[in-house]
Amino acid sequence: MDRHKILVIDDEEIVRVSCLRSLSAKGYSVKTAKSGTEGLMMLDKSPFDVVLTDLKMPDMDGIEVLTRIKDKSPDTEIIVITGYGTVSSAVQAMKYGAFDYIEKPFTPDALSEVTGRALERRMLFIECRKPVKTPIYIADDIIGNSSQIQQVFHSIAVVAPTKSTVLITGESGTGKELVAKAIHFNSTRKDKAFVVVDCGTIPETLIESELFGYVKGAFTGAQGNRDGLLKTAHEGTIFLDEIGNLNLSTQGKLLRVLQENEFRPLGAKYPLKVDLRFIAATNSDLSAMVKSRSFREDIFYRLNVFPITLPSLRNRKEDIPLLSRFFLKKYQKDPLSLSAEAMRLLMAYDWPGNIRELENTIERAALVSGENTIHAEHLSFLIPKTSDDIPRTCKELKEIKKTLRLKSVEELEKAFLLNALERNNWNITKTADDVGMQRTNFHALLKKHGLSKTE
Repeated sequence: MDRHKILVIDDEEIVRVSCLRSLSAKGYSVKTAKSGTEGLMMLDKSPFDVVLTDLKMPDMDGIEVLTRIKDKSPDTEIIVITGYGTVSSAVQAMKYGAFDYIEKPFTPDALSEVTGRALERRMLFIECRKPVKTPIYIADDIIGNSSQIQQVFHSIAVVAPTKSTVLITGESGTGKELVAKAIHFNSTRKDKAFVVVDCGTIPETLIESELFGYVKGAFTGAQGNRDGLLKTAHEGTIFLDEIGNLNLSTQGKLLRVLQENEFRPLGAKYPLKVDLRFIAATNSDLSAMVKSRSFREDIFYRLNVFPITLPSLRNRKEDIPLLSRFFLKKYQKDPLSLSAEAMRLLMAYDWPGNIRELENTIERAALVSGENTIHAEHLSFLIPKTSDDIPRTCKELKEIKKTLRLKSVEELEKAFLLNALERNNWNITKTADDVGMQRTNFHALLKKHGLSKTE
């Protein structure tokens, strides 16, 4: 097997020699360059897996080296070497694509650790770009055959065996905690704790004591020592759900845990070392929060090592029949099925609450059906109520459509169809006559919105 190739670019000979010795001892093939210009020339001749580059060099600064390498070789991971007082510049470098930074003076162990993580991420990204040839099933409660969810399964399978930090993003109700659990239970830590921290529900005044714990006398009411959730998760996985809700002060303290694998309980004199796998999740746009300074830039890049984005249910509607049958089995007491009309209604709905809303809908319909089949009328609460904004005839529909954007037209047409069908007990001939359309034209509109009967 070929050895991983590392390039060290630094104008200080002592740094180049130190890195060469430390990384060569770990079995890597290491080359060095004393300037940005020389380093880029070496990269033109041969690819490297990881480049370590100093930020401050006479001929070319590290940011320029970084951007030029990323333009030529996007898969090359870059670690910025920074001196005291330039950490903010190193964080800025991460915005331009650097994997991480390491501060001078650094130990051989710290150098080896950050290089190993960079190589691991490079492998993960390359592996995840490979096509998913066959369905991968990670957990019984993550359901789907769509290409979008199969890619999520593939990402889980690739990242689970590693130590990499994972950031899961997606709308509420898309199953972020299920994905976090799947990563944990398919990892080498599966027999250790999986600790969930709901950052959105723990009061701001309590979050630090919950995370870090405290010692007796740390504050009024601290009558004894208490372990925090970080210590509870030692050797396991800690899942920080809705991490965008953490205040800036707590974000800063959490950053140290991510960087140093240690934290100090409230009131304690000495820090505690921990071995943790971090998984975070959010339905917020953390990049926008970074720009508005409501989320720290440095912790964002520490968390966003391996991102997984979950698709909304409206973007994977082909999974709705499979998900619906899964929830039917979960909630039914007796054999229960969905009529064709009911399934068409489920497929036509946009599911703003995603899978969680679908599950609640199936549970509710199963309770109210009172028979062996769920019909469209048992799902009538999904249909928009008739109002002055929804036309009742084809002529009214055409007039209103003239004033709307394309997306609004789509929404209006769907509401028009569902209301008309509901008024006429889903009798298509009667409905077409009611709205003043020819039956063939009405069928075409139904087909456009996925409401036509399967041939």
